[in-house]
Order: sequence, then structure tokens, then C-alpha cells
Amino acid sequence: MLITADKIATRVTELAGEITKKLPPDIMIVSLLRGSFVFTSDLVRALHLANPSATTGPQVDFMTMASYGSNTVSSGRVEITRDLTEKVEGRDVLIVDDILESGRTLAFARKLVLSRGAKSVHIVVLLEKPGKRKAEIDADFVGFTIPDKFVVGYGLDYANYYRELPYIGVISA
Repeated sequence: MLITADKIATRVTELAGEITKKLPPDIMIVSLLRGSFVFTSDLVRALHLANPSATTGPQVDFMTMASYGSNTVSSGRVEITRDLTEKVEGRDVLIVDDILESGRTLAFARKLVLSRGAKSVHIVVLLEKPGKRKAEIDADFVGFTIPDKFVVGYGLDYANYYRELPYIGVISA
């Protein structure tokens, strides 16, 4: 175990507080599936609790991108396997992802959302691995900085297994 469920819950609450101080309550959340679905769900609820008097809240849409397949190393090629259904034009967008490692997926998603006319694009990630970056991109909000290990749990997987774990763990494949 690398990060306990309690530490994750505390940090998600803190992230929601940071986000509500910097972004409007009616942001468009773009969740990059599949690894971020648990994080997105908890974050959306935490955003409400951080700003319960807001007259509007975030809208949520999903995009699925793939670069790992069943490997523990990215292929380096990002492909969209499910696109957004909502328009982002003129919106403040918060992209939610599970992990910032090479940065290719997030750089691709950010560029795509901006090209579709988003007013602004911010990024929140649960995990970040410094020193692994292949694309020039940083997250605006980071949950945890972790060592260069292959992690699973809290939505992150290995070959679509281990997503159900309530904590972040390290596996060797």
C-alpha cells in the first residue's frame, strides 16, 4: 500500500477547496476515463461540499483515451476511444485525470479542448510522477507526488484489474 483510503479522502477534500477558490462553480468537468472515474466521483461531491451555497455546480462529461492497453508502459500513442458529448465552447473546463506521468494524454486532451473553444482549461490529477514527463505540461492541482512505481487502486488498473481497491497500491508485473 502506497496511499491509504483515508489519506486519499482527506486530500480530495483539500483539492476541492483549492479548486473552488480558483475556479467558478459552473465549470465543465472533463473526466478522462477509465482510471479517473473514482477520483472524479469523489471530487464532484467534494466540490459541492466545499461550496454548498453555489447556485450552479459543475457539469460533467467523459472522454476515454488509451495509451497503455494491458501494458505497464505507455505506447506513446494517444487515441480517443470515447469522445465528449457536451460542448466545451466558451466554458471554463477542468480536466480530471488519475495520473500525470508522461503527460502525453493530458497534453493531447488539453489541446483538443482548447481547439474546441474552451474559455480556459485547468488540470487536476490525483497522482503525479515527476521526472517521467515526455510532454510539456503541468497540472494546476495535484493530489500526491509518488515514486516511479506502477500503481493500482482507486480506479487505476493493471489490464483492467484492481480498480476496486480503496487505496493506491504498488504491483510488480
